[in-house]
Amino acid sequence: MAQEKATILQPEYYQRRASETENGFGYSFAVKIGNLIKASGAVSMDEEGKPTAIGDYAQQMKNCYADIEKMLIHYGCTFDDIIVENIYTTNMTLFMENLEYRKSLYTENRYPKSTWLGVKELAMPELMIEIEVEVYIP
Repeated sequence: MAQEKATILQPEYYQRRASETENGFGYSFAVKIGNLIKASGAVSMDEEGKPTAIGDYAQQMKNCYADIEKMLIHYGCTFDDIIVENIYTTNMTLFMENLEYRKSLYTENRYPKSTWLGVKELAMPELMIEIEVEVYIP
């Protein structure tokens, strides 16, 4: 019987912003191992790591999903490939008021396993929502 050689999967690190920004904070936007991608929480920030859309919940949510979409496109995926979505928000009422936008991104109405958590604060006081996802590449 021939011995099969085990395949060792190497992680692939994806940085969404300039390396100085993500390295400065000490994280990678996403890490891909095999057919699985685990993404850090997306927040509403510019390329230099400064919060954007301050005080505008709907726009912060859209900015989070725009960052996630850029990562999905990089890996040839869509929102329908997301299998886990965790949302952290400092205002659950505003999140629920903007829920239809989130739902519109999942075009096949196959929603991921999701957890929505109300939190006291995020990494920066101006941030109101943070979204992390896990993706399965078919």
